[in-house]
Amino acid sequence: MRFLRPKKTITYINLLVFIVLSIASSCKGPGGKTVIKLGHGLDTNHPVHDAMIFMAKRVEEKSNGQMKVHVYPNAQLGSERELVELLQIGSLGMTKVSSAVMESFAPKIQVLSQPYLFRDNDHKERVLNGEIGKMLLNEGTQFWLKGLCFYDAGSRSFYTKDKPVESPEDLVGKKIRVMESNTAINMVNSLGGSPTPVSWGELYTALQQGIVDGAENNPPSVVSSRHYEICKFYSINEHTAVPDMLIVSTKVWERLTEQEQQWLQEAADESATYQYKIWAESVEESMKLLEKEGVKISYPDKEPFRKAVEPLYQTIKKEQPEMYEIIEKIRNHE
Repeated sequence: MRFLRPKKTITYINLLVFIVLSIASSCKGPGGKTVIKLGHGLDTNHPVHDAMIFMAKRVEEKSNGQMKVHVYPNAQLGSERELVELLQIGSLGMTKVSSAVMESFAPKIQVLSQPYLFRDNDHKERVLNGEIGKMLLNEGTQFWLKGLCFYDAGSRSFYTKDKPVESPEDLVGKKIRVMESNTAINMVNSLGGSPTPVSWGELYTALQQGIVDGAENNPPSVVSSRHYEICKFYSINEHTAVPDMLIVSTKVWERLTEQEQQWLQEAADESATYQYKIWAESVEESMKLLEKEGVKISYPDKEPFRKAVEPLYQTIKKEQPEMYEIIEKIRNHE
């Protein structure tokens, strides 16, 4: 049995005990209604949060009020890392997690974190909504984590404090925050930077204090986190397009009736369609706000970045042939 290990054991245990004792992941409420708790780390202005609220509303509508999903944003119930662990033991029902974090449980999912994997957004959407996407959503079930749908998390690019990243050489000697993902770490290493895992909730302070020199993410996340207040350079090199995943604890899923499972899955699918639409609008609005706030946005040539990470694919081809087969299927997907 594999769990992500907490960095602050005492704090985590206290949090875990509190949550286990104070809330139920899925329970019968008044009148026999089913209630599922969904916790996540995003703020309420984020389009992915809006999609989860939409999903919760559709669940209630489909079930005529007999089934509800209660959404707890802003890391009220713990960090992304902690929430995933709570799902594993069935103490929380659902969460939103980056697919980069999920690779710790289901190695095949790391394929989605590979740099310059998708040709464009349409290609990415077709892959995630097809058979490959369905297969990856179910990769974590052996670790009690079932994927319901993917949410668009756009393309990730570098934002920094002191100077823009116009080429891989500009990353040399720079400490760049990455998610707790071996793939993200390997990518930044291949580009010459120093990857530094920091939790999302602690990143603003880490940037302030110089623990890291920059980070990488999509425009709506840069805006909602207010990281632009510290990092005034945003280099749109779009190295990865790592989707988010809406996941449910299999221990909770298996307690639902077939009808309840159907309501939840349908609502999740509808929320993904809704989220893709509002995401595009959010990106456009975010870029305008960043410019207004004085962030210097640049669009470096992507080719040097692509060449710098190509050895990663050659290593995968040699050491992980099954993974490389999935990569080839994605690249050749029409």
